[in-house]
Amino acid sequence: MKKIAVLGHGVVGSGVMEILTRNRKLLERQAGEAVEAAYVLDRRSFPGLAYQDRMIQSIDPVLEDPEVAVVLEAMGGVEPAFTWLSACLKQGKSVVTSNKELVAEKGDVLLALAREHGAWFLFEASVGGGIPVLQPMRESLTANHITEVAGILNGTTNFILTRMFGEGASFGEALALAQELGYAEQDPAADVEGHDACRKICILASIAFGSHFCPREVHTKGITRISAQDVAWAARWGGTVKLIGRARRTADGRAALEVAPMLVPNSCLLSRVDGVNNAVRVTGDMVGETMFYGPGAGKLPTASAMIGDLVTALTQPANSRPLAWGPEKPGSLQPWEESIAQAFLRVSGMDREELETFYPGCRFLDGPEGEELALITAPATQGELDAAGQAAEAAGGKVLSRVTLLEDDR
Repeated sequence: MKKIAVLGHGVVGSGVMEILTRNRKLLERQAGEAVEAAYVLDRRSFPGLAYQDRMIQSIDPVLEDPEVAVVLEAMGGVEPAFTWLSACLKQGKSVVTSNKELVAEKGDVLLALAREHGAWFLFEASVGGGIPVLQPMRESLTANHITEVAGILNGTTNFILTRMFGEGASFGEALALAQELGYAEQDPAADVEGHDACRKICILASIAFGSHFCPREVHTKGITRISAQDVAWAARWGGTVKLIGRARRTADGRAALEVAPMLVPNSCLLSRVDGVNNAVRVTGDMVGETMFYGPGAGKLPTASAMIGDLVTALTQPANSRPLAWGPEKPGSLQPWEESIAQAFLRVSGMDREELETFYPGCRFLDGPEGEELALITAPATQGELDAAGQAAEAAGGKVLSRVTLLEDDR
């Protein structure tokens, strides 16, 4: 019999307990022995639960019980999770978490503690919910130098953009529906401003490139300014807009990370990922492009990923295939202003000839004659595109919208 503890009894934590109950025999077969959730920590009370006698409100019983082998954390936030999980790892207790904020901020520290004390620190559920992507990256793709990771990493924003493009809803209308259906929080900032996706791309980049990337260093832009006009022009171009998290290896060995709405051509598989689904495209130098797709959030998909990590922690020696990345390396992240990009622009107040002086080599999109023009810029650094936009506005133009191209197959 292996004892475990579950920290947090919210959506994901209660999902973990549901799987442990419903699929007990399957789990025992996979783990090779019985597994008991001896403690379930939450400061709230849940009267009527079948496991009410195991509910606790302090971490102390978990730390004081030497028989607890694995701790599953689904509380969210950096503290007190970081302090509590650090204490668990120092005791040799393995840790499984779905907490993307914690992993993005403190993953390198917790991984080092796990290695030092012969434990696992596992977090498949922190990216992509139920989609297995982290383990394939660190195991199945181990023969590859990962050159790029790009994907739709937030189901709420993908649902909103799907409604805007598929049904002509405004941003506000689509957000209200997402909140009504439970896909978006009443305060949706972490989703719609891109912060959730930023944490996830930092985790993916850390695995891909081997050093820690901190979310506060990554250029992040949300979807709140995407308009019906952007939708119409993107469709004329032959694509759609998705919130994309992207990490690329640059020619000089640095990493370029970004989260932003991007124009995605219809020929790209990511353009067909709709609703609350997520998808992650991983490119390796040997395998080429691979794609991981599925439900990116939700009670049982996320809990399922945590249970998978639980079985790994119970059955595999901690040093069998250690997941590790080093601390943040000064200078390893390319400044966003230096990254090369093409951009989709909507501009008013200027004709084509005037715009070509600021955006040489650009291509204009065909569309209705009106007060605005749409164009695709030639490749340039983001800093150069910033400067061109400022110069155009100083000359009387108005940049109404600017969206980076994920790729251009024209």
